[in-house]
Amino acid sequence: MRSFGVFQFAMQKFILPESLETYIEDISSGEPELLQRLNRETHLKVLYPRMLSGPVQGRFLSMLTKMLAPKRILEVGTFTGYSALCMGEGLPEEGVIDSIELIAEREWLIRKYLEQARIEDRVNLLFGRALDIIPELEGPYELVFLDADKANYSTYYELILPKMPSGGILVADNVLWDGKVVDPNVQDKETNGIRNFNQLVRNDNRVEQVLLPLRDGMLMVRKV
Repeated sequence: MRSFGVFQFAMQKFILPESLETYIEDISSGEPELLQRLNRETHLKVLYPRMLSGPVQGRFLSMLTKMLAPKRILEVGTFTGYSALCMGEGLPEEGVIDSIELIAEREWLIRKYLEQARIEDRVNLLFGRALDIIPELEGPYELVFLDADKANYSTYYELILPKMPSGGILVADNVLWDGKVVDPNVQDKETNGIRNFNQLVRNDNRVEQVLLPLRDGMLMVRKV
């Protein structure tokens, strides 16, 4: 989440009980020390730190990248760089990540940890509105991680899908939106944006998809 509704998102509780979240983290591979430090510094110095990808979500992105070995990755919504670092763990030597972030004031923190991870030369940071930047990108992108403002998810999807090859994977975060997607009494812009996106993907014969109840929900989409 990157713009409207930030405070609302920051105060959310996730779907699973805390005890199960703790158990899942315990069973999953541990969070690397560098990511622990970024996690801590984000909580100390950046507003709305819960926008940070969690340890389990990070391990999922790392494993997915190692499995796919994509040469080009697109990330929409860098925040402080946690998810980029996770995907960088599986990035091939010739691989590149194009990562879009609206708030340029976070650049110092993002670059600090990219340098410590020694992938600063393989991550292109693009600051500005994703709606303006994505049309200028050429692709193709074998892996896409979408974690930007929810109201525009459907628009991002339609802009990105043509830039993906057959077999390319897109992962969209926060698609359960704290369970509000199934509450008819909730009709705000962000929630409706997620609902519309989920239905758009569900009805799209260009892709196949599975919704994973991981953290706040991740929709994995494969272009056929």
